[in-house]
Formats: sequence, C-alpha cells, structure tokens
Amino acid sequence: MTPDLAASDTQPGRAALWMSGAIVSFTAMAIAGRAIQQELDSFELMFWRSLIGFTIVVGVVLYSLRKPGRMLAEIRPTSPKLHLTRNLFHFAGQNLWFYGIMVIPLSQLVALEFTMPIWVALLAPLVLGERFTLRRVMVTLLGFAGIVIVAQPGVQPLNTGHLAGMLCAIGFAMNVMLTKRIMRADSILCVLFWMTFSQTLFGLVLAQWGGFTWPPAAIWGWLGVVGVTGLSAHFALSSALALAPASTVAPMEFLRLPVIALVGVWLYAEALEPLVFVGGGVILFANWVNLRNTNIRPRSS
Repeated sequence: MTPDLAASDTQPGRAALWMSGAIVSFTAMAIAGRAIQQELDSFELMFWRSLIGFTIVVGVVLYSLRKPGRMLAEIRPTSPKLHLTRNLFHFAGQNLWFYGIMVIPLSQLVALEFTMPIWVALLAPLVLGERFTLRRVMVTLLGFAGIVIVAQPGVQPLNTGHLAGMLCAIGFAMNVMLTKRIMRADSILCVLFWMTFSQTLFGLVLAQWGGFTWPPAAIWGWLGVVGVTGLSAHFALSSALALAPASTVAPMEFLRLPVIALVGVWLYAEALEPLVFVGGGVILFANWVNLRNTNIRPRSS
C-alpha cells in the first residue's frame, strides 16, 4: 500500500476507475466460483485458477525480461521458506473464500472478508514486530462488533460459512503481512510467479483427496473468468493504491458490499439484510480509523 503519497501525487479520479475494475473483477470471480463449484470442489477450482494464473505470469515474465539470465534473477526468491509460508496462508484463505460463497449469502461473506485489515492490526505485532497500542485494541474490538452485527448469532443460525469467512480474512491478513516482508527484497513478479506455481501444486495434490474430476466443457469459460479475474482484481487494487492513499481507496472498496448484495438478490434470490450493511459499515469505520492512524505516522519500512 502507499498511504504516504504526497497530496500533489494523489489521483483519486483514476484510483476510482481502477477500483471499479477491482469491484467488477471480484464480483465476476464470485459468480464464476459458484458456477464452477456445482461441478468441482474448491481444491480443483484452485488448481485450475492457479494454473491459468501461472500461465499468464510466465507469459508476462518471458515477454518483459526476454533474457533467460535476467529472468532467473528476477524470479529467484530471497527466502523460499517465507514464500512457502505466505502461499500456504493465501491458498488456505482463498479456498475458504470459495467455500464460503457456496454456503452463506455473498453479502455476508464480503462483509466478513472486510475484517482482514483488522486482523492485520491485531497480528502485526506478532508477525512484523510492530508496537501493540491501545488504538489497535480499540480497532480490533470495533471490528469484532461489526462481525457480531453481520453474523447475528442467536438471531439466525451460524454455520461453517461464517467461520470460513472469518478464517479466510485471517488467511488474507497473514498473506498481506508476509508479502510486506517478502517485498523488502523480492519483486512483484517474483511474488506472483511463486504464488501461482506453488498454489497450482497445492491444488493438484489436494484435489486427489476426493478424486480428481476433469472439468466438463460447460464450465471452461467460468474457469477462464476465475483465472483472469484472480489476477486482474489484485492488479487493479494495487494500481488504485499507487494513485491514492489507502484511507481514500478503502471506502471505494466498500462499494463491493452493496454491489455483491444486489448480485446475490438478482442471481440467487438472496435476501437483502439491513444488518449486514450496518455491520459492514462498522467494520469499514474500524478500518478507516486504523488506516488514518497509519497515514499520520511515517512508516519505518
């Protein structure tokens, strides 16, 4: 993220365009993921998603670098163990996200996913050695209040989808923190290369557990959508963060909640739950408080 952009360097209009692309990509990935999981399990889905992504990344690396020696230097990891740990967390989080879209309303899953920055605030002192402050405690408690409002325990039955939503947010939070450590020494191409390569292997191995199923022709198009949007969503989000501070981009990303809620109503006859928006707003406010604190203090890295 780029929270310390100079005011003169910010371009909120262009950042909003990139965030529109990110929202479209994330929404398309959710729709495609539901269609695919009528035929394949989440491990098989992750295998094909990662394989498509790996093919794209390799193509970009070959085109951009061209010289074999330069290419090998670009993708050589400084810490293979750190890359492996990061990819395990991301793989777990993404699997849980794809599982969650099948068992709870899309709006609830996205609202729970928005707790990711709050988990970063809670876990960063352990993973990155950052100082644990009273503000972090307050942000975390506010975020958990939002979770309770979204999940409504005691009012509606909780199921494994709600747990998957919270656990996927933790997996994504660990991914963000470990990526921050990795990118002190390695490039984004290196990160993407080893992410897609390792997760292709993870998906292939775990897909054998229930018996690997070759995808029917009817879902090949959906697999292509998941593979492309898995990269385009994060590229668009990163581009938005390069043009505006995180505190400006985060409220834009919140638009993903009403968009995905309307998609759920339109395609899957899901009910519009007002408390999901209330809880999502509380979570967004907690994220804003956390990001605002980040913006007024220079980063040490």
